[in-house]
Amino acid sequence: MLPFRLFQRRKYSRKNSPSAYSSNQFWIKFNIEGLDAWYHHWREPYHLLLNIPWKYFILLMAVFYIVINGGFALAYFFGIDGIENAIEGSFRDAFFFSVHTFSTIGYGNMYPTSLYTHSLVTLEAFVSLLGIALITGLAFARFSQSNAKILFSNVVVILPYNNVPTLMLRVSNQRKNYILEAKIRLYLMWDEVSKEGNFFRRVHELKLLRDYSPTLAMTWTVMHTIDENSPLFEVNLDTLKRKKALLLTSLSGIDESITQTMYARSSYGFRDILWDHQFQDVIYHTPDGHRYIDLSFFHRTKPVETERS
Repeated sequence: MLPFRLFQRRKYSRKNSPSAYSSNQFWIKFNIEGLDAWYHHWREPYHLLLNIPWKYFILLMAVFYIVINGGFALAYFFGIDGIENAIEGSFRDAFFFSVHTFSTIGYGNMYPTSLYTHSLVTLEAFVSLLGIALITGLAFARFSQSNAKILFSNVVVILPYNNVPTLMLRVSNQRKNYILEAKIRLYLMWDEVSKEGNFFRRVHELKLLRDYSPTLAMTWTVMHTIDENSPLFEVNLDTLKRKKALLLTSLSGIDESITQTMYARSSYGFRDILWDHQFQDVIYHTPDGHRYIDLSFFHRTKPVETERS
């Protein structure tokens, strides 16, 4: 039985929000969304049209439709006498004749009568076939994309777990379904200088206590033990700042609703790492034995209470 899931959306307090110098602002921008990213894809229009929001995609298709018909209407205008029942000197009739031809409507009240207009109609019919096929293909490709609804915690915490310092972050599936065969990876990227004095931006994979989950329906606390084998062993905030450290995480799995592989990722700067903090609980139990998740506390943390002798 699927766990009862309650999603509450509340405004998070500034105290629990990530630093102003988060990874998305301080060093490298990994999250590129919507029209703001056009300059990253202008050389690859296919990827641009797949990544922009739907409203901009529809707007661009409407502009394309109007421009194409406007261009052919201008060509028809110079040979308007070759269109039966079109008013002489009427750009409006030329434009709507182009729309009828491009959309293969063919009401029959206007039709070509000269070789010039017949040639234009032939060319526009060919262009319309290509244009409609491309627009249909792009729309289908956008609909068939597997967009993940994965929520990553805004911060990463480090606290003792079984008396060993452990780095933790949280992941949650925001859809009311399962993500099957979920796998997650965590990487540390920072600056290193070799013994020969060569500079490298090196990536270390951080070993996780559990990097696989057969089903992801609720939340998942991802943990990395900071022991002698960890690159973070005996590392402090000053070291992370000096090396411009960045944590990268990626999650993959199969969305059971569409049986397609989905991917999600996030990144954290060194200022997003909270030392001696822990996440607040988000899973609660009702008196009748059900469980629910309150995502309004998903990003919230609290200081670790240390025992005093």
